[in-house]
Amino acid sequence: MINVHKIKQDICEIGRRIYNKGFAAANDGNISVRISDQEVLCTPTMHSKGFLKPDDIATVDMQGKQTAGRKKRSSEALLHLEIYKQRPELKSVVHCHPPHATAFAVAREPIPQCVLPEVEVFLGDVPITRYETPGGQDFADTIIPFVERSNVIILANHGTVSYGESVERAYWWTEILDAYCRILLLAKQLGRVNFFTEEKERELLELKKTWGFDDPRNTKEYEDCDICANDIFRDSWTTSGVERRVFDAPPPMGPRTEQPASQPQQHDQEALVQTITDRVMAELQKR
Repeated sequence: MINVHKIKQDICEIGRRIYNKGFAAANDGNISVRISDQEVLCTPTMHSKGFLKPDDIATVDMQGKQTAGRKKRSSEALLHLEIYKQRPELKSVVHCHPPHATAFAVAREPIPQCVLPEVEVFLGDVPITRYETPGGQDFADTIIPFVERSNVIILANHGTVSYGESVERAYWWTEILDAYCRILLLAKQLGRVNFFTEEKERELLELKKTWGFDDPRNTKEYEDCDICANDIFRDSWTTSGVERRVFDAPPPMGPRTEQPASQPQQHDQEALVQTITDRVMAELQKR
């Protein structure tokens, strides 16, 4: 039997974490937990997530109608409900505005891949939605192209939303993402970001599969893709206004082919020449 009071306490605890981490200023953010096929607990609107009490938590149905609670439900509940509709196995959704990840949301800069092992295992490629005014169904619909292939999404010019089988697990993905974005920005200040080789990235993906974490890059569809170059969501960039402006793409890896043992440096030199050529051509087109 579900202990609703305990779940409300868990929501309050995660609210304190996101507030204390600076992920939700003032009344920002919202948290929900699905407790049945037709019932979802969610945080109230205009209430600091750092000071929630269990009796502040509202209950809504799957259409967004509030069915219980002394405070009005979050104005962004439809976002949570759409995620539950797209992924019925999920139990919790966390939306907030972690500053480093939200900087990427504002810049609409794709999150580089093949940099940190933990990020590759726990997150993978992170998509950025198109922008839509928060609150309505149009806003909720922006996650639909991505929700099946990621456990955390960046909302353009807004923040992040993450989801999982518990409220703590849903929160974890946001914390991992923001820590990663902070590391990327610090590394950029030092001068550069170094990438794994394709070989080392595929080793991580094999580990990820062994540990039971799904990743689209483990499917045949992406078997021969440049797996470090954000291939999975690149088709959405034009619609979302996403473009590499700050972080360079990793060196092109090309299709998976066996290199003769005597020619390892030749492949590296060709990749470097191609990268330099691409940058020169890009600069010439700007003039």
